[in-house]
Amino acid sequence: MTLPLPTGDFQAYLFDCDGTIVDSMPLHYTAWLRTLDEWGCAFPEDLFYAWAGLPTADIVATLNDRHGLAMPVEAVVARREALYQQLLPTATGIPDVLRHIDDAHGRIPFAVVSGSTRDSVTASLDALGLLDRFDVLVCAGDYTRPKPDPEPFLLAARLLGVPPQACLVFEDADLGIESATAAGMAAVRVPQPRRG
Repeated sequence: MTLPLPTGDFQAYLFDCDGTIVDSMPLHYTAWLRTLDEWGCAFPEDLFYAWAGLPTADIVATLNDRHGLAMPVEAVVARREALYQQLLPTATGIPDVLRHIDDAHGRIPFAVVSGSTRDSVTASLDALGLLDRFDVLVCAGDYTRPKPDPEPFLLAARLLGVPPQACLVFEDADLGIESATAAGMAAVRVPQPRRG
């Protein structure tokens, strides 16, 4: 079944990356577990999915606060990223989203709007051979207020030169849907693939 899109004359598609274009959330979670295990820090799966879209540095800082830990944020982010990169060759795309990318590529501009680092996003898109499809990448470090704030999506629209109300957002996470809505954009929720 193809992911249904809302009606409208959309002039740009804005995509979250992890869990939206790339079925990478299980890989990210594995990388988090392996990294945090080195520090004796628990990270329940439901919390991981609830925090989808938050920058990795914010996740480490929040886990430090919650657990009374002093994990070095930059070191933990770098370790998690290295472990994710090792797992990345096994990543696959989300079929319904890939079909929309194939169908609309060349007709309207695309952007990726992610809470992940630029290195992580480019590696994920490159692993699927999709990096050249995107006109703009907006990643952690490019904005000051992450999703659910509208800033990341508004920045992407501005960089593409498209009014926010003419953008369609593809998102799998609640924080991303909230961000898109706050930016005045229509959004399509991408369901997580079922795990057997």
